[in-house]
Amino acid sequence: MKLTVWTYEGPPHVGAMRVATGMTGLHYVLHAPQGDTYADLLFTMIERRNHRPPVTYTTFQARDLGSDTANLFKTSLQDAYARFQPEALIVGASCTAELIQDDPGGMAETMDIPVPVIPLELPSYQRKENFGADETFFQIVRTLAKPVARTARISCNLIGPTALGFRHRDDITEITALLSDMGVSVNVVAPMTARPSDIARMGAAHFNVLMYPETAETAARWMARELDQPYTTIVPIGVGATRDFVAEVAGITGVTPYLDDSRLRLPWYSKSVDSTYLTGKRVFLFGDGTHVAAAARIARDEMGFEVVGMGCYNREMARPIRALAKDYGVAATITDDYLEVERVIEALQPEMILGTQMERHIGKRLGIPCAVISAPVHVQDFPARYSPQMGIEGANVIFDTWVHPLVMGLEEHLLHMFRDDFEFHDAAGPSHHGGHAPRPGAAAGPAPQAAPSPRDISEPEKTGADIIWLADAERELKKIPFFVRGKARRNTETFASERGVARISVETLYEAKAHYAR
Repeated sequence: MKLTVWTYEGPPHVGAMRVATGMTGLHYVLHAPQGDTYADLLFTMIERRNHRPPVTYTTFQARDLGSDTANLFKTSLQDAYARFQPEALIVGASCTAELIQDDPGGMAETMDIPVPVIPLELPSYQRKENFGADETFFQIVRTLAKPVARTARISCNLIGPTALGFRHRDDITEITALLSDMGVSVNVVAPMTARPSDIARMGAAHFNVLMYPETAETAARWMARELDQPYTTIVPIGVGATRDFVAEVAGITGVTPYLDDSRLRLPWYSKSVDSTYLTGKRVFLFGDGTHVAAAARIARDEMGFEVVGMGCYNREMARPIRALAKDYGVAATITDDYLEVERVIEALQPEMILGTQMERHIGKRLGIPCAVISAPVHVQDFPARYSPQMGIEGANVIFDTWVHPLVMGLEEHLLHMFRDDFEFHDAAGPSHHGGHAPRPGAAAGPAPQAAPSPRDISEPEKTGADIIWLADAERELKKIPFFVRGKARRNTETFASERGVARISVETLYEAKAHYAR
């Protein structure tokens, strides 16, 4: 098993926890060693939930391995039912407990538990978190959902949102309102917000809205086959996709398509001269397959960016992402190794990254702006405010999220350009107070020049085995905007290396610029 500091997906039992934590009235008994309770922190600290996940761990220790760990699981299962009185239980093993082969599902069948007990077979060493969530939800639906009479009014189920999902809570609100405008009611939202008794009445809906294929496509296919419920295939992220989603719902139900786009705030900017600053920006996309596919369409067709690369970490989505990348004329990066992703980004030198929290850190190291579009995310991506990704308001949120890193990068560049101006140097007072009085303890007048670094007065900077930057070239390089400076440095070094130039001067820098501008 590969251990790493960063990981895009946890083991599959974490996916099962995401389903259980999103639901109420469901409890998860997890056969796991002491220490595996670390997963609780994902929900309480990152998602900022006000209660712990509904999970009981057997927490066996090393000394228990020589005794009866199977009996320990049985006791834990019985105690969990007696304490929490759930409507249903799911049982399974963590990656470590899987090795001792106690078979939690088989043991649960021999016990007299008066509620449904759903066994989970999650191969921890072959599959990962999104598979775990998808498989868990499928097993719950297959066990509990039954054919029932349809609702009198056209209704649907929203399926896929889970705990620890990227803006899932707000996406539910946005899509519920969008469907309501069309006269379609929501029968059940699951897994998030659902109880096992709600799962039992999912068959009453006329169709399913598949919000996140990573976590609900298997269940959607089963319900289409067993409950005669078609499901949507378009994820409504972005203006174009939202309009297509509305048309798809109308096609399934026969209702009149309707979309209130009066709340859309970005067309005015698209018509302004300021928007030309964004046109043609080179972007690289990485994350889960669903959000990457949606982001690619928004980036190219709605924002006017140039997509120079894309990829996903969940291999279940590898085939559609490879096909999409081929349509865009770029290479697909399918990997769960963030170091490989970093190497691809370094080679492509995009002007912006659209990715996960891992790409955000990669962007910081490389000096490239980054906007987060996909899980895995950190606490800052669970905002207290309403901030969906789907629907019309989601399009507004995405516009802000993507544009701000670029615009703020431009602002920092302007501040850097004018750092010696009488209004902007460190000794100047706030201009909006009038008089430009110097700050206490600061000398008025021009900004003091920084003392030359040791590199400026002695040894030139060595950046590789054979490449040396002379001091005058280094100073000239610093005049280039910081958000493209790394690209300029690497292009210049490549140019020099190809021509056998060992010492980069100002002339070399401008020769490289002219070469790559052609």
